Amino acid sequence: MVDIGDDINVGVGILKRVGNRTEGEEVNAIVHHRVTEIYYILSGSGILVTGGDESNAREFPADNSSVLVLIGPSGSRTVVNGQVQTVKPGDVVVIPAGVPHGFRHIQDQVTYLSMRVDPDQTLPTGYAHPSLSD
Repeated sequence: MVDIGDDINVGVGILKRVGNRTEGEEVNAIVHHRVTEIYYILSGSGILVTGGDESNAREFPADNSSVLVLIGPSGSRTVVNGQVQTVKPGDVVVIPAGVPHGFRHIQDQVTYLSMRVDPDQTLPTGYAHPSLSD
C-alpha cells in the first residue's frame, strides 16, 4: 500500500487463480467491505461473477494477517444469480467495496494485476510481499 494523498491508499499486486474453481451456478466469493479492487487481466481466462444473492456469509477474523495487511475487513459468501462476465487478457474490471466476487470455469489459470483502492486507509502503507526481499 502507498499513500497517494487525500487520505487514500493504493496497493498493487499480481494474483493467479488456477483450476476450475466452481462448476455450477454457485460461486465461492469474497467481499471486501472497505476496499475497491480493479483487475487488469494479464493471461488466461475464466468467468468472473460479481454481486448476486448471498448465503453462507462468514466474516474473516479481524486479527487475520491477510485482513490486517492485504484485503481489509472481508468475508466469504456463496453467491448465485450474480453478474457473469468472461474475462480474458486486456480486460479491466472494477469491483466496488461491498460487492462479492469470485471466479468459476477457469480452464487453466487467470493471472491479473490487482489494484486495491483503500479510501479509508484501513491497510498500512509500506507492505511488500516477503518474496520480494533480498
